[in-house]
Amino acid sequence: MNRTEGYLQRRWFNRLMLVLCGCAAAITIIFLALILGYTFINGITYFNLDFITQASKPVGESGGGMRDEIFGTFILVGLASVIALPVGLLAGIFLAEFAGRKMASAIRFAADILAGVPSIIVGVFAYALLVRPLHSYSALSAGVALAIIMIPVVARTAEESLRLVPGSQREAALALGISRWRIILGVIIPGATTGIVTGIMLAVARVAGETAPLIFTALGSAFGVQGLTVPIGALPLQIYRYALSPYSDWQKQAWAAAFLLVILVLGINIVVRLVSNRRK
Repeated sequence: MNRTEGYLQRRWFNRLMLVLCGCAAAITIIFLALILGYTFINGITYFNLDFITQASKPVGESGGGMRDEIFGTFILVGLASVIALPVGLLAGIFLAEFAGRKMASAIRFAADILAGVPSIIVGVFAYALLVRPLHSYSALSAGVALAIIMIPVVARTAEESLRLVPGSQREAALALGISRWRIILGVIIPGATTGIVTGIMLAVARVAGETAPLIFTALGSAFGVQGLTVPIGALPLQIYRYALSPYSDWQKQAWAAAFLLVILVLGINIVVRLVSNRRK
């Protein structure tokens, strides 16, 4: 084989791989468009102001909405964020600034495994940890379950963002006699704020649509938000129950709730992209 034949083979192989990659990307975009389009077509028909402002109604009564479930979703995500963000951020700081090579490798491995654990397993764990000892389903146990899912995402993203801060900034701050903790708070974290915020929003989008952990922890409630130690409703739970019901009104509301949830998650992802592009 001469040099010209080898060049032609590499060139055609490169074109073939580009075509295959383009086809794979097109298939991904097509499936995403089908999911978004199907949800939009079925959900926008039943989405109105009453759906957001009114509480759910019993079977046989027309109308109603998912006001309490929307509030419940925000409460659960907020509670999970309150628990997960400090833990994840501190873990990321420890990995980036203090951990030795072996310890950092072990913690990263554990975080990656935790991030890959099925969410239903996390729900069962939260059930055994909180629901059974407290003898009650609750918003607190659901928030803990969602926080467990968020922690590895926040920790790994925070670590990578902190590592991107130039070492020259650390050295300059040390040369000025600034203590280590003040360097982290005043120099490193501000320099990595964009990446950290991006990771936080990705983690929020990750847990906003989780259903399996909530089945074992929040359970759901038809009486609105009554506290953190009692069952609470959420959009994913209500979608799951209404979609499986034999009543057409509930199925229509399930589509509307799915449309709302997709819009919320899509909006978070768009904000993440905007923040990432600004960072670049």
